[in-house]
Amino acid sequence: MKNSGPIGVFDSGYGGLTVLKELMNKMPEHDFIYFGDNARAPYGTRSFDVVYEYTLQAVKELFRRGCPLVILACNTASAKALRTIQQKDLQHLDPDNRVLGVIRPTTELIGSISNTKHIGILATEGTVKSNSYEIEVQKFNPEVKVHQHACPIWVPLIETGIHFTKPGKKFIVKDVKALLKQSSKIDTILLACTHYPILQDYIQSMVPEGVSVISQGEIVADSLIDYLNRHPEMDERLLKKAKVEYLTSGDVETFDSKALELVGLDVQSTQIHL
Repeated sequence: MKNSGPIGVFDSGYGGLTVLKELMNKMPEHDFIYFGDNARAPYGTRSFDVVYEYTLQAVKELFRRGCPLVILACNTASAKALRTIQQKDLQHLDPDNRVLGVIRPTTELIGSISNTKHIGILATEGTVKSNSYEIEVQKFNPEVKVHQHACPIWVPLIETGIHFTKPGKKFIVKDVKALLKQSSKIDTILLACTHYPILQDYIQSMVPEGVSVISQGEIVADSLIDYLNRHPEMDERLLKKAKVEYLTSGDVETFDSKALELVGLDVQSTQIHL
């Protein structure tokens, strides 16, 4: 059997910490390495080729650090890079390793949550342009109508800490209203960027009664547990010493303070350069 290692969790910045926190809550015995590419965030407005290049670099680094399984806790990376990495790169990097994303687990479930079968998607520009959510939702729930709206300013608002200032809230309200205008039948809104759960309570407070605002962390965590139950050979390769390591391509002091401020994680990160 190959050597054991931690689960790698990758995001362009801080958003993936919302997924990591749920993974840690539901899989407390497992080891994790989190890598945030903060120096090059945000990814949402970057081209497919650039997102693929950056994501592949991150996957290679996490593989190099011993991770047999990497979760792309970033919707833009999942939309623009995951399939190519799975189909083209894994066989050369390590055919026994795996890279999973956050879109499929969410789209498998989201249709069953909506009563009206009209769901709204709030996401980055890159995720919306990829149309990944509509394509994947149609595979599992062809009767569901998907309404999408891109929020290109939200990640910078969150990363710079001005999301709950008066000007920041104006952007958020404007985007949520723009989504809801697409259909009065929307009863479920998916926050299809792992940064956005930081705004979840605020968004829930402004939408009409009967509209549910859903984030991905718990869905992804439950899906990963199910995946490992179905693939015990992978679970056997995962370290279970309850250790978590944090890496960032940006400034460590900023990362550590933002991790505490945004998701309540008290961390000591290490800076790396890809």
